[in-house]
Amino acid sequence: MELFTNMSIPIAPAEHKSGFVGIIGRPNVGKSTLMNQLVGQKIAITSPVAQTTRNRLRGILTTQTAQMIFVDTPGIHKPYHTLGKVLVQNAKVAIQSVDLVLLLVDGSVIAGGGDRYIIDLLHKIQTPVILGINKLDLQPQNAWEIEASYYQLIDPHPWQIIKFSALTGEGVETLQSLLVENLETGPYYYPPDLVTDQAERFIMGELIREQILLLTREEIPHSVAITIDKIDQEATITRILATINVERSSQKGILIGKGGNMLKVIGSAARQQIQKLIAGKVYLELFVRVQPKWRQSRIQLAELGYQVEE
Repeated sequence: MELFTNMSIPIAPAEHKSGFVGIIGRPNVGKSTLMNQLVGQKIAITSPVAQTTRNRLRGILTTQTAQMIFVDTPGIHKPYHTLGKVLVQNAKVAIQSVDLVLLLVDGSVIAGGGDRYIIDLLHKIQTPVILGINKLDLQPQNAWEIEASYYQLIDPHPWQIIKFSALTGEGVETLQSLLVENLETGPYYYPPDLVTDQAERFIMGELIREQILLLTREEIPHSVAITIDKIDQEATITRILATINVERSSQKGILIGKGGNMLKVIGSAARQQIQKLIAGKVYLELFVRVQPKWRQSRIQLAELGYQVEE
């Protein structure tokens, strides 16, 4: 399966089903992990840090009978800066523009106010909703109590409910079948071999950001934006020049590390992931630049690829 292709879009058979499925939920409930599991290829970054997803990322799954376009949205939360407001607004827009909503919740913890807030949002739309209880692999002894809290929260909505583990894949095939059942007959929206409509350039930047989240954790939470400045594709190697944008000089120091060691570790790990993405050898050069308060500036947000969707 390819990230992008020049193939034409074929005509779908008469009973073919298709549609856009919005994956909605609080931060860190496993939306990106689920998308990767459904598509069968890593296109969305994952991290133990909340608020990993920033852009509305589309993953595409084409089977013999259906084509599903999964829209992985930023976690819906109370925003504390302009970037947060943009992300939440974009997630709300996604709810309005899909054929089916998969509300993802964390099956290892009791339902909370964040879940209630999202359910109230979904109450105002006509789009069909499926409640997906994720993290089946982490359910504790009081699993019945946790499930009951979600059942109570969605009452009296006649939503279908399914349990699975996005991490291990348990129950995901059943989830896939349920999603197809809830879609209408329709055409191919994308060539069957496509797994995402995002450009390689975007995913390269996300793979670099993922390693920063994994390697720095709480030290550099969400003050990072990546720009891919240059890509040179040669016969035997792809050379990539990228900039890591941060808000403060202290963050720049942490990312570079003593003697440049942290930046080397980040670059090495990201390079390995990018090599898997493009199936070829990669040379990656990283720079760190301070952009004060970029998350508060709509102009800088737009320059870094974060725009409010209408």
